[in-house]
Parts: sequence; C-alpha cells; structure tokens
Amino acid sequence: MAESTVQSIDVRATPEACFDIASDIAVYPEWATGVRSTEILEETPDGRVHRATFVIDGMVKEIEYSLTYQYDFPTEMTWSADPGDDIRELEGSYRFEPVEGDRTRVTYALRAEPAFSIPGFLRKQVEKQIVTTALRGLRARVEASD
Repeated sequence: MAESTVQSIDVRATPEACFDIASDIAVYPEWATGVRSTEILEETPDGRVHRATFVIDGMVKEIEYSLTYQYDFPTEMTWSADPGDDIRELEGSYRFEPVEGDRTRVTYALRAEPAFSIPGFLRKQVEKQIVTTALRGLRARVEASD
C-alpha cells in the first residue's frame, strides 16, 4: 500500500482473538473512537462482514463511507472504500502476527484520500491519529475480553 501510515502494537492475546474483535464490525462504535455508527450491508457465507457503511466524527463534519472487506483468518483483514461524497480512496489492513509470550503484534496500515480539500501534511497527521487510536482501542477491547 503506497504512501500509507503504518503502525504496530503488541496485544496480550492470540492472533485469533485479535482477529475476532477486529472483524466484528457491528460493535466498532463501542470501542473505536470516532465511529458513530456502522451498518452491515452484506455478509460472507461464513458470517463475516463483507460490506458495511460507517459514519465517523470527522471533527468538522460527519463522514460517511462504505467498506468492502477481505479476510485471511487469522492473519489478515483488508478493506477498501467505495468512492463517495466524502472519500475518494481509502484502503487499510490489519495484520496479526504471533510473538513471544502468547502475544500478537497487530499492524495497521491505512491510506486515505478524502473527496474534499485538505493539505497533505494534515491528511497524514489525521491518518496517524486514526491508526494510533484504533490500535489502542483494539488492544483495550481484546485484553478486556480475556
């Protein structure tokens, strides 16, 4: 993913546990800061979310977009947005790698291009904040569910 923001965090849980929490899109508003609502549009035959619409707090305005997901249980999930009024392009992924001590290294990559004007340096700062906040929220949710 070219020009994306990438960060990792270690979580005290298995890759499977991390994957299960990250792929439960319906409950993102409970733990993912800034996510106001999600609507599941389509599921895969095994019951995972294939397409979903998000409404997030974009500070200046609410931003709405729909994502399409792909999964490689328990190591990776990826998503991309349908172009819309608020998002021109958005691609992301979570990777889940086991590390020593029954931990998982979760790596989040995100590249977002809004459909409205925003300076490049500010876009990168927003991406960084989204990634950092999402990783911390995911870790807290996973570790609290043990």
